[in-house]
Amino acid sequence: MTAVHINADSDLVYDTALVFWKIVTNIFFREIRPRGAFNIPRDGPVIFVAAPHNNQFLDPLLLYQQVHKETGRHVRSLIAAKSMKRKVVGFFAGLMASIPVVRAADDMKPGTGTITISEDSCIVIGHGTCFTSEFKPKMQVMLPKSVGSSVAEVVEVLSDTKLRLKKEFQGTARLREKLKELQASGQQGFSFQKLPFVDQHEMYQHVYQSLTEGGSICIFPEGGSHDRTDLLPLKAGVSLMALGAMANNPDLRVKIVPVGLSYFHAHRFRSRAVIEFGSPLDVPPEFVEMFKQGGEKKREAVGKFLNVIYDALKTVTLRAPDYDTLMLIQAARRLYKTPGQHLTLGQVVELNKRFLQGYLHFKDEPKVQKLREDVLKYNRLLRDLGLRDHQVPKAQKAGWKTFGLLSYRLILLTVWTVLALPGVILNGPIFVIASVISRNKAKEALAASQVKIAGRDVLATWKILVALGVTPVLYAFYALLATAVAVKASFPPRWRMWTPFIVLMILPMVGYAALKFGEAGVDVLKSLRPLVVALFPGQQRSLDKLKQMREDVANELAEVINEFGPKVFEDFDQMRILVPSATAPPSSGQSGIWRRKSATGGVDAQGNLLSHPMTWLDERLFGWSSSAYRGTSAWAGGTRSQEISRSATPDLSDEEDEPDYDNLLVPSGDSHSLASRPRSQRSSYADVTRLRRTSSAANTQSLAFTPAAAVVTGEEAGVSQDGLHFRGQSRVRKASLSDGVPVQIIGMVDREEPFKDATQDLNTEMRKRRSSQSHGD
Repeated sequence: MTAVHINADSDLVYDTALVFWKIVTNIFFREIRPRGAFNIPRDGPVIFVAAPHNNQFLDPLLLYQQVHKETGRHVRSLIAAKSMKRKVVGFFAGLMASIPVVRAADDMKPGTGTITISEDSCIVIGHGTCFTSEFKPKMQVMLPKSVGSSVAEVVEVLSDTKLRLKKEFQGTARLREKLKELQASGQQGFSFQKLPFVDQHEMYQHVYQSLTEGGSICIFPEGGSHDRTDLLPLKAGVSLMALGAMANNPDLRVKIVPVGLSYFHAHRFRSRAVIEFGSPLDVPPEFVEMFKQGGEKKREAVGKFLNVIYDALKTVTLRAPDYDTLMLIQAARRLYKTPGQHLTLGQVVELNKRFLQGYLHFKDEPKVQKLREDVLKYNRLLRDLGLRDHQVPKAQKAGWKTFGLLSYRLILLTVWTVLALPGVILNGPIFVIASVISRNKAKEALAASQVKIAGRDVLATWKILVALGVTPVLYAFYALLATAVAVKASFPPRWRMWTPFIVLMILPMVGYAALKFGEAGVDVLKSLRPLVVALFPGQQRSLDKLKQMREDVANELAEVINEFGPKVFEDFDQMRILVPSATAPPSSGQSGIWRRKSATGGVDAQGNLLSHPMTWLDERLFGWSSSAYRGTSAWAGGTRSQEISRSATPDLSDEEDEPDYDNLLVPSGDSHSLASRPRSQRSSYADVTRLRRTSSAANTQSLAFTPAAAVVTGEEAGVSQDGLHFRGQSRVRKASLSDGVPVQIIGMVDREEPFKDATQDLNTEMRKRRSSQSHGD
């Protein structure tokens, strides 16, 4: 294994490479959102344990960026030595000071003959095998993918046809049943792979050195990337690293930070990602002492600490047993959300985890099984009509306004298409080549893997790598072509000389413009289907049936959750994220407690008007009321509203397709503490949460961060005038709900009451309660 050395220039090289990859990932992903970034330690040795490893080389890049953004720290990751041998991957991994790891699975080879398991589960019997020449102690035997790719270590080679294992294969009873089936079909036993023994001493020394110097390491303990919905069994390496480092240096205090990676269509261009950082774990001193004793005590310490890490990962990852269950959970979560309420990407991930935990616990209950059937039936009808769930609640009988809106959006789609067309044509070869090569690479990875399902985990990586290689070549070709045209057209010599440089400068701009215009056009295209359905003769009855079904299923879902939720979560009522309703709250001429402030002019989370181009024009051209300057929904049948209509905006197919605006309000008294921080860190989630904790402890006016306050009231501080936009100076902000307001009290507020008055009344009542409790004590 090649040693990795850090020199004085490594920080500059690392930062330069990180800037480059930040540009690349921000082009590929539409949004990258961190959660729990305040959990990242600012100093000291840290091991980031990340899972699931669903996006090959992009997973560590996203983690690098978020850690550097929040703390300025440089993270080194462990990467397969096989990947380091690839020219492009190895080059960039070297720039990021990655540590190569030799994996036995990368050098596995098929064994001769077949094997069976004897009555003693630790003895393997061979048929036509050559164990004495093919195996040595400490090598491993891997069974085929059809029986779970079980692996066991060899401790003794007894003969050409007999091996002794250190520990029996996992699921031996199931293996025996499968073996009987094979023998009944005429086969002698299982085919197998032989894995060599790998000495990882040098790799561990690099890790120990980095941790001793106070550095940070990133490791994916599943051992390799995959596209499964659940976690793979964790490798013991991360436990060995933490315990070994502290055993070698008694003064060292290593922290383990679990990191969950959640993607919304990870392999697709312009998808979204959430990186969640869990609470740091301290390494228990008793485990370190057990580790020092060696032998059985060492193995026990490694195993116990690995279980602790696995439990920590479960708090930040979504672990569905299969794809169908994951789709069911996401469909139920969409139904649970009251129309008009907004969820951040972080809240979407949290709700998915809670729904999954509850479903797996009560999936055999009759009520839950009936609910599952009803949700799937609703989804089928939704798919038949070609609609998305968020478009159903406000769909009304079609009228001339609907036809006008459809006509307008068709014109708008034409405009965006024309604007995007030059860039699409010029960059089309990049997309085609990247798509073809990435699919071929996915097939190769699938064939070589024992754990992948479809090989989707490598698609995004290869799309980016191919694009990075093809783009310069294609642009150089265009520059030469333009120069040839200039010469053919007898341009002046000065223009001929500058032509290739001008073309190379313009092409990236054209490509970026095509990206944004094309993205806007796709948003418009998605919005056309419900308008067409509403206008199509005979579809109104199906639309009404779908709306009624949604209300019924949503109410059924709420009842099931209210019944079983408290049985799973003891603090269910206090910490619930949503108080659902099957129908949208009524609109009124004044701002009620349910009103959600919209992004001014339809600007998205990145401040880009093009992402949602219709919000501004739609509401002003089709408001049709005296409140048109505030906007009404063309779907809402002409009801007055002071909110920009979100249901009519095309891009909101789900919360995972929405911009993520943190529902946070910061009191003016606390904002000055952030003024001295770098601008990139002043508005971080870490600082916001820290402020919340501080203000909560002081029982002062606090952040409206609790999910109940943020979502039920519908406030979107991130996109309103009261949003979190630190500029280095104090700002006077409106009052926000204090912490600890019970959900039941919020639910009793008159929805017609202005938000300011309702907030003041709730805060006054909470102060009186605290005062009476303190006097009682």
